[in-house]
Amino acid sequence: MTVSVDLVLDVVCPWCWLGHRYWDRARKLAGEIETETVLRPFQLDPTVPREGVDYPSYMAKKFSGGSSERWKAMRDHLEAAGPEVGIVFNFDSIPKRPNTLDAHRVIRWAQGQGLGEEAADRLFKAFFEELRDISDRTVLAEISGEAGLDAQIVADLLETPRDEQEVLREERFYRSLGVQGVPCFIFNGRFAVSGAEAPDALAAAIREAASLPPSDQA
Repeated sequence: MTVSVDLVLDVVCPWCWLGHRYWDRARKLAGEIETETVLRPFQLDPTVPREGVDYPSYMAKKFSGGSSERWKAMRDHLEAAGPEVGIVFNFDSIPKRPNTLDAHRVIRWAQGQGLGEEAADRLFKAFFEELRDISDRTVLAEISGEAGLDAQIVADLLETPRDEQEVLREERFYRSLGVQGVPCFIFNGRFAVSGAEAPDALAAAIREAASLPPSDQA
C-alpha cells in the first residue's frame, strides 16, 4: 500500500527544513514502501505584515528574557545538525522576518505540477542560507523559476489573490486538528509525528502506517 503523509510546515521554521531533509532520508530507509507526501501550509506567525519585519528585532522580542537561552540552545543544535544534511543556517545575517502566505501559495502551485518539495526546499535555502526576502514577490517568482516553475506565470499570479483563501482554510483545518507546531507529519490520517525526528524514527513511522489495517470509511 501507499503511505500518504501530510507534512505540515512553514518555510521560516528551521526545524521544518531539517525535518524535510530527514524525511527525504527516511523515505530511502523505508524504500520498499511507497509514500506520497503532500505539503500543508502553516504560518507560525500570521500577524507578521505582508512586507515583513526586521528579523533581529523580531527574534529579540520573541525570545526575550529567560527564553533567550532556549533560543541559543536551539540554534546551537540546528547549526550542528544542519551540515550533516546539507543545510547552512545563517541566523545572524537574516535581515527580515517575512510573512509566508505568498510563499505557501507558491508551494501550492508547485505541488500542482509535482514540484512542491523542490519549491519548499528552494524557499528554505533562499531564506536561511541565501538571506533572500521571501516576502518579496519578485524574489518569490525568481525562486519559483529555480524550482522549475514558470517564473512569469507565478509573478502574474502573485499579483492576484489567487488561492489565498484556500491556503488560509487549509491552515485553519490543520490547526483545528490540534497542530500547534511544525513540522508535523500525519500518516494516512491515522497518527502524527511532531518535530524534526531522526530519519530512522520517521522510517519506523512509515512502516507502522503501512502495517495498519485500512480505516473504516463512512
